[in-house]
Amino acid sequence: MSAPSDGGVRLRPLSVVEDGDEVVVGDPESGTFVTIPPVGGVVVRALQRGAGLREAAEEAEAFAGEPVDVAAFVEVLKDLGFVDDGPGKKREAERTAAIQNKRWLAGVSQRVAAPFFGTPAWAGYIALALFCVATFVAVPGLWPSSGQDAFVTGDIGSSALLLVPFALLSMALHEGGHWFAARAIGINARFGIDRRSVLLVFETDLTQVWTVPRRRRYIPLLGGIAVDVVMLSVLLGARLLVHTGVWSPPAIVDSTLAVWVYVKLAGLLWQCMVFLRSDLYAVLVNALGCRNLWRVKTLLLRKAFGMLTEQQRTELAGASPVDVRVGLWFRWVWLAGSVVVLAWFAVFVLPPIVTMIDWTAGMLAAGPLSGSFWYATLCAGLLLLPQILVAVVAVKQFRSWLAGRRARAAA
Repeated sequence: MSAPSDGGVRLRPLSVVEDGDEVVVGDPESGTFVTIPPVGGVVVRALQRGAGLREAAEEAEAFAGEPVDVAAFVEVLKDLGFVDDGPGKKREAERTAAIQNKRWLAGVSQRVAAPFFGTPAWAGYIALALFCVATFVAVPGLWPSSGQDAFVTGDIGSSALLLVPFALLSMALHEGGHWFAARAIGINARFGIDRRSVLLVFETDLTQVWTVPRRRRYIPLLGGIAVDVVMLSVLLGARLLVHTGVWSPPAIVDSTLAVWVYVKLAGLLWQCMVFLRSDLYAVLVNALGCRNLWRVKTLLLRKAFGMLTEQQRTELAGASPVDVRVGLWFRWVWLAGSVVVLAWFAVFVLPPIVTMIDWTAGMLAAGPLSGSFWYATLCAGLLLLPQILVAVVAVKQFRSWLAGRRARAAA
């Protein structure tokens, strides 16, 4: 192996973070992060310091106890886009959702956000979560009946129209919690809209959590659930005051509180489903040090059912040992989780849909010459708006996939 030249390499503003037996190196601006052996971290830090290739190679050899091909490693850094192309040249982050803003959002300063996610704050969130559980146990009547509590008034149509913005606002507040918690540890995030099967979801891209140590990543990962717990505890507290007769607001106020309890509880339980790509799934992956558990889980399931192709077998052989070890049991958790998802759907989603269908059918029976017919049509159409958006997102994803396939075929 020839000795490297003593020329320097100008890198982009990369982050280098120790992560177990590996080092996470990445470009926060482009959102590209990779794990490399510790000796690679030595080389990157040397180059960031302004060392030449020869000096970096000497430091790497001293660390590893054997010669290191630094020139080849620099070529890998170039392929990853980690070498600076020139002053002032910016890189756009890759899209992680079907609809997504391109810029990373800062806004609130770290100094302002940090107190909301310190140790005292988390103790408060835990206390509020326990309050919610205790309230549901002590007063079972406050557990939402989705067939009734999903509707604010006796008019199913107008109530259904209110349910959609309530649900969308609830999701937006949850994602805002992720972003606010991200700012608490000094990183930025960005928002997007995507789908999970037939459900429309808002997403917060927290890719930049890889720029901080693993123990600090829990703050933005759990920030959405923290907001949900605070809101649910306030709503439940208000309903408890009404239930005990301490507060006697107009009936519309209590019914509105009931709708919000239903919406927040449904969303909170969804985020607790570790077998989905939920908030607690992200916490699990971080705690166990996984890299690509979702993909490895799929490969191990295909292997268990004898459906693994030769290419997939090679991919699985090169997977992280941690992912494989966790995936051996997580694949069955994911498989069993489909039953839990169906139960969640049956409890929180299906009853309002059945009620809405029954109401719509009755109104449509009056015929197109009646006002009730068109009122029901309008309400049903607006209620289906999230599903229409899901279809739009699905078409957008398919077109993107098709364009990529054509580009690969033409290459």
